[in-house]
Amino acid sequence: MVVRILLGIMAAQVLCALLIWYAATSYMPADLALVLALLAVVLVRLAITGNNFLLSWRHGSPTPQAHRLTAVGRLRLLLAEFSATMLTSSWHMLRHRPAPFLAAGGAALPVLLIHGYGANGGYWHALRRLLRAQGISHDAVDLEPVTGAIDDYADQVEAGVRRLLAATGAARVVIVAHSMGGLVTRAWLRRHGAAAEARVARVITLGTPHFGTALAALGIGANAAQMRRGAPWLAQLDRDDRERRALFTSIWTWHDNIIAPQVSCQLPGARNVALGGIGHVALGSHPQVLRTILDEILTASTPSARLY
Repeated sequence: MVVRILLGIMAAQVLCALLIWYAATSYMPADLALVLALLAVVLVRLAITGNNFLLSWRHGSPTPQAHRLTAVGRLRLLLAEFSATMLTSSWHMLRHRPAPFLAAGGAALPVLLIHGYGANGGYWHALRRLLRAQGISHDAVDLEPVTGAIDDYADQVEAGVRRLLAATGAARVVIVAHSMGGLVTRAWLRRHGAAAEARVARVITLGTPHFGTALAALGIGANAAQMRRGAPWLAQLDRDDRERRALFTSIWTWHDNIIAPQVSCQLPGARNVALGGIGHVALGSHPQVLRTILDEILTASTPSARLY
């Protein structure tokens, strides 16, 4: 479903570029008109990313002095998030083919990857490459339908955990979840209770709106409604899982352009790692985030293995 949606968006972009090119050829050479058409599409996508930053700033948390950016830093942030968004949505997610990686031996626990809203397992391209290089078994869950209720994804996570444990022979997994995927994981733990807790060593969330985001009002579907600030579903989830927060590490950024306020990613009782200068989509590929994830995986597997 996600691939079909992305292909539809790409088709619309190509059509717009062709219309601009056709119109522009009346005023300039065809090759120059083509450059103009492609530039127009890229600038529209850049404007969408920029608007997300503007909205997240309006609804955002005050940024601590240590994480405030210069004008150059803000430009670098915008361009890095734009690049991550374009590469993820227009390449990695389109090319995603679900397949586990099973390493021979290795001391680390297997890892289950859970994507966020409107994505698929292709989001994890950079992390999967790192896990392969480290010889760590892993698999990804593709959540369907795109606009379903978050609780309805819990059984898909259960199936993914069972499949990965059976394939590796391990007793426990580490879960890494981006954005909505962190809420899905919490919903899975709530539904399956002690049986689920016994099979997970660590849950690492990236940019998860544990207490909602104002920008969810722009989304469609039951899941988007559940992620809005003040949503009753989030309040109930908070009451239901306070006793298992020690399982969690929440990695988030003061410059998240989708989660606002950004402190919504803080999960009381969890290990919270706040970073800066990184956008929402870029959390899945930023070198500092990848190092932190690897450290958490190795520590969950062998408590003495923390890298720093």
